[in-house]
Amino acid sequence: MIDSHLVLNNCSQILTMTGGGLGIVEHGAVRIEDGRIAEVADHPLVAADGETEVDCHGRVVLPGFIDPHTHLVFGGWRQNEFEMRLAGKTYREIAEAGGGILSTVIHTRLASEDDLYNRALERLHEMFAWGTTTVEVKSGYGLDTEAELRMLRVTRRLGELEFCRVVPTFMGAHSVPKGTPKATYIERLETEMIPAVAAAELARFCDVFCEDFVFNAAESTRILEAGKQHGLVPTIHADEIESSGGAEVAARVGAASASHLLQPSDDGLRAMARAGVVAVLLPGTCFFLREAHKSPVAKMRGLGIAMALATDFNPGSCPMLAQPLTAQFGCIHYGLTIEEALRGITVNAAKALRLDSEVGTLEPGRTADIVVTDVPDYRHIVYRLGHNPVWMTITGGRIVHRQF
Repeated sequence: MIDSHLVLNNCSQILTMTGGGLGIVEHGAVRIEDGRIAEVADHPLVAADGETEVDCHGRVVLPGFIDPHTHLVFGGWRQNEFEMRLAGKTYREIAEAGGGILSTVIHTRLASEDDLYNRALERLHEMFAWGTTTVEVKSGYGLDTEAELRMLRVTRRLGELEFCRVVPTFMGAHSVPKGTPKATYIERLETEMIPAVAAAELARFCDVFCEDFVFNAAESTRILEAGKQHGLVPTIHADEIESSGGAEVAARVGAASASHLLQPSDDGLRAMARAGVVAVLLPGTCFFLREAHKSPVAKMRGLGIAMALATDFNPGSCPMLAQPLTAQFGCIHYGLTIEEALRGITVNAAKALRLDSEVGTLEPGRTADIVVTDVPDYRHIVYRLGHNPVWMTITGGRIVHRQF
């Protein structure tokens, strides 16, 4: 990586995301040295020898967007299920008809590592064009050791490209493979799959789909504790389809985050608040599936739970790659404030990945992952529905993407 020395001048607003709010600096400038934020000023800065000055032409500048929950690597699509859902079929009815996660497992197992990589790379480029500079990527469409390791190797290859930080998550507990008793599969997760992933250093997190009809609370706890024993940080798909005790599990195992949370119990939310678990909200999925329930944002706000936002990009329930759209759904569909939504795709998303000491804010010492928008006021990022606000993307202090 070549270190860059930049000065961003003529910024209408710089959203530093510090101080528990947006941390707005009006008419300011940013200095970048050796790939990190060196200075955020409320006045123009003079570029020194060896520094490149960028005129932002009165645009809004904020941290690069962070997507803390995706299923980026898979084979095949499931457009037929979308049509079935529009015709009134439920999640369970689609699964019983051969759709759902296990449908994608078939296509993923058949795909070569290079095929999976090339498809995922196209998606990653699209995410990056929408300003995402850090993305979490889950396995979970292999459901056997070889296929799960293949997915995670693809994820590692994506991370080696350096234009976007990639955070890998092992999610062998996404479902139970067809023809395998659940007890047998859980034992395989504990004794074979998790140790293999850890030994190859292919994942940072371990995730589980906690629902009574997939892995119940006790089973989810067992799997996540097994991951912890091998150095994998727990995270969890919790209380999406029904109230299954997922929020309680997240608190009990010390999870970094809990995702979905459409129907968490009040006790579970209080436990999450006490344990400092970040709620990763997926409003695009809720909207796409036309769910009857929504995440209880007001309760979370009242308890002081940090709320992050993610696309949940996947072929079945949310084929969306754009974090600005997630922020828009967060406001319009979930009732978040603009401030909550923008913090949800930056600093709180970084907290969900335990990267908030590195990215998610614009302050001295942080990695210079920055989005320069084409809008004059930060509210436009959420207000202009469907608009891609990205004018320039800087990762690690380097200008990697620019719209002309």
